[in-house]
Amino acid sequence: MNLEFDREDLRPPPSPHAAPAGRPLPMGSGPAHSASRTLVRVSGPDLARRAQLDTTRGRLVIAASGFALLFGAVGLKLAVATVIDPLQPKLRAAARVPDGSPTIGRAPITDRNGEVLAVSLQVTELYANPQEINDPAAAADKLRRVLPGLDRERLIARISQRTVGDSDRPVQFAYIARNLPPRQQQAINDLGIPGFHFRAAERRFYPQGRAAAHVLGQVDVDGHGIAGVEKHFDERLRADHAALRLSVDVRVQVALREAVDKAIADFNGVGGAGVVLDINTAEVLAMVSLPDYDASDPGGLQQRADAESPIRQVAARAPTPVTARPDQDPHFNRATVGLYEPGSTFKLLTAAMALDAGTANIWSSFDASKPIRYGRFTISDYKGKHRALVLPEVLAYSSNLGAAHMAMGVGPARHREFMARMGMLNRLGLEVPETARPLAPSANAWRDINTMTVAFGHGISVTPLHVVNAVSAIANGGILRQPTIVAQPDGVARDGTRVLSEKTSDTMRKLMRLVVTDGSGKGAEVAGYFVGGKTGTAEKSAARGGYLKDRRVAAFVGAFPMNQPRYAIYVMVDEPKPNAQSHGYATAGWVAAPAAGAVIRRVAPILGMVPETDRIPQIQQTIAIPLQPGRPAGTPTRPPAAPRANAQANSPPAAPMRPVPAVPAVPPPPALRRTELPAAFRLVAFPAPSDEAGLAPR
Repeated sequence: MNLEFDREDLRPPPSPHAAPAGRPLPMGSGPAHSASRTLVRVSGPDLARRAQLDTTRGRLVIAASGFALLFGAVGLKLAVATVIDPLQPKLRAAARVPDGSPTIGRAPITDRNGEVLAVSLQVTELYANPQEINDPAAAADKLRRVLPGLDRERLIARISQRTVGDSDRPVQFAYIARNLPPRQQQAINDLGIPGFHFRAAERRFYPQGRAAAHVLGQVDVDGHGIAGVEKHFDERLRADHAALRLSVDVRVQVALREAVDKAIADFNGVGGAGVVLDINTAEVLAMVSLPDYDASDPGGLQQRADAESPIRQVAARAPTPVTARPDQDPHFNRATVGLYEPGSTFKLLTAAMALDAGTANIWSSFDASKPIRYGRFTISDYKGKHRALVLPEVLAYSSNLGAAHMAMGVGPARHREFMARMGMLNRLGLEVPETARPLAPSANAWRDINTMTVAFGHGISVTPLHVVNAVSAIANGGILRQPTIVAQPDGVARDGTRVLSEKTSDTMRKLMRLVVTDGSGKGAEVAGYFVGGKTGTAEKSAARGGYLKDRRVAAFVGAFPMNQPRYAIYVMVDEPKPNAQSHGYATAGWVAAPAAGAVIRRVAPILGMVPETDRIPQIQQTIAIPLQPGRPAGTPTRPPAAPRANAQANSPPAAPMRPVPAVPAVPPPPALRRTELPAAFRLVAFPAPSDEAGLAPR
């Protein structure tokens, strides 16, 4: 718009103090005087506008100060983070790639020497959020390029599930794969499939494989113990990050497993067990149950046969599946859960009981000339001598008749009390949840017939650990301790209960040595280690009563060295079959005793024991006992010779030994005492189990 101004309009307005033309200003009406009297009149809108401007100005000052403070703080933080104290960027936990280093979620487990038996390692898990997957089929096909082992239909069903059951609650988590290596994780990331995520986790690994699998047990997918030591010490392993040190020596464990496995393979058995125990502390140095499994892959044994193991080869030839019977489950621990009639190994307990009770002495005589008939059943000896036997002969020849007479001299009440004192009627307190309570007659049902049969290891069922723990007490001076799987401090004595006198224990050590030098345990002899023990062959009981003649358990239990016992050993083979090398025998002297000898020969040097081969005669003289009165004790200088090739199972009984003139060094024995059975018994139907007696190895 154009504005036009007249020249007159540009003139300044006349001063209010100027006088009209031609008229002078009045006095006192000049500019200085009028300034003091001028009144400025401001309207109301102008005052409101000024107040609003003042308020706005104050707010702007406050806001500017706040922004200045905020930006100053941000700048300071950036300066600290980038210049003063720079930090490395942290990855999200779900996207972190595992580096393979141990986690601290669950403590490791080691053997007594620090060898790692179980450890938790960091791994990565893949999971899906079905709410974020628009095309499950396409996502599954892409994912299977990296993980071809996933079942397509199951994968699609899992990532297609939108709600939980019939509810409206959305599904936001579905496991896809566990234990992914970094390379697979990166390949899945490269696929760029939305809805799939990673998270860090841990997995339990068992570096020793099958070694001590039953001792260690297992954990579930969430890392909680469900068996073995893992379950018993679950809270401790999760709360305390310090390693749990077990009493197991993995070197002894491997040697024991290999020896038992070989015995099972040689005699076509269905399973076996073994235990090595420290006599003075009751620490379990090794415990084996076969068949077993790889602790890192507990389910793998069910799906594939292990061609390297004779156990699996035998199972493959069997007409029934491996898991058709409960005791053929590889997770079944025969050493602590398996209940077996111990057979003649119990004769050590019977002899110790009679000696300690004073009802028999070393030269007491027991009638083994004729069978014991009880109703329609008969108790007899396997390859019996058919004459009276003194106590050393009862053990060396493994006489059922002699053991029955010996136990009856003590009586049923005291016999059962002794069994309870030796721990044969109660569950052992080992630190694993898989333990079994022995099967034995109750106090009201324990009668004369039970005393006779239990005396030679029938009519009662116990675990292998029960047997070796009791024999350990017999050999260590008479102190019974609860076995433990946890390593004990060096030089600290464990509490125990005295169950036998030291004198009885000393005599029993000599008798155990006699069984190996002159009896059925010759196969267990190892030069320089002075092994003592007892064999035991027991027929297995049938489901409907009675015994199975073609199924037996062959076992050896003993200790070494008998001049100063340090370790006890137990080896058992379940259902061994005769072979050509055993000349038709499948008894403990042929099956279990040589296996025990092989274990001792291998583990004794590992345990720091040197064979005293240069002092065999002198040491043997201190632990020897004659087989018969007046007969000098033997002093073997080398391992016993192999059994005669022409020995047969059906060979006639050996003739009684000819009397040997007394040797001046042997004191005259006390008068012989013959123990007879009561004339009448309560008629109870009971089968006639057979067991070994005689010099043929069993």
